[in-house]
Amino acid sequence: MDRRQLEYFLTIVATGSFTSAGRRLRVAQPSLSQAIRALERDLGTPLFDRLGRGVGLTAAGEALVRPAKQVLRDFATARASVESVIGLTGGRLDIVALTTLAVDPLAGLIGRFRSDHERVDVRVTDPELDDAVTRMVLSGECELGLAESPGGVDGLDHLRLPDQEFYAVLPPGDGAEPGRPIPVDELAGRPLVSTPEGTAMRTLVDRELSLCGAPPRVAVETTHRAAIVPLVLAGAGATLLPLCLAEDAAGRGAVVVSTTPRLRHGAVMTWRTGGLSPAATAFVALARELPRDV
Repeated sequence: MDRRQLEYFLTIVATGSFTSAGRRLRVAQPSLSQAIRALERDLGTPLFDRLGRGVGLTAAGEALVRPAKQVLRDFATARASVESVIGLTGGRLDIVALTTLAVDPLAGLIGRFRSDHERVDVRVTDPELDDAVTRMVLSGECELGLAESPGGVDGLDHLRLPDQEFYAVLPPGDGAEPGRPIPVDELAGRPLVSTPEGTAMRTLVDRELSLCGAPPRVAVETTHRAAIVPLVLAGAGATLLPLCLAEDAAGRGAVVVSTTPRLRHGAVMTWRTGGLSPAATAFVALARELPRDV
């Protein structure tokens, strides 16, 4: 078993077929098939079920996915550690972040990181659900994650990030008094625009507004996060957004006010215990410099 075989294996898993994997890897299909057969012989079991034009994973294949991702991550870390002797001269940093945290503070951190290490590429992944951040960091698919508190997850270290304050974003002409905070119980009684249950934004809305004693009334539910502000501007309902996104909505005509009590949301940066690549180490160092609330 070697790194190349595991890379081929994971690419087939990601693309769903040998043909698509060969195109992505720029490897002839016979060479790809030969490498997988050698891996299967080494492990003593088939990894794929051939299903017409595509493939599916056997139970053994399913079991290999997570450790294979981690092996490739460890290879990348080893290479990066050697390269760090002469500085961060290349490579890629993989980060998974909840949508609101990807805007702030992640965007600013990436800008500062790239100004110092312009030859290191950064890939940011948007998880479908809140708990996917922890899963993707533990599996090695991403090296750093930005999410809510990890809750003492074994195998993860974390750095507390500055709290985010969320603001009520209301349709144009709503009639809310500018500068006057809106009571949370009043906001809970309005029609709301939000993402589906299980997502980070919906979890925040449900948790914070339910504290007033009445469940929030989500009138429009959408998986398209980019549609939330346009829906508010169209009068479909109100929503909650962190300051950076709320200010953008205000510039487009929405009414933005704070809430009473204020809705503050904690967040952390997480990584696997046991060592970081030089790029991730530098990124965490930048995050430690973020101003903390007094």
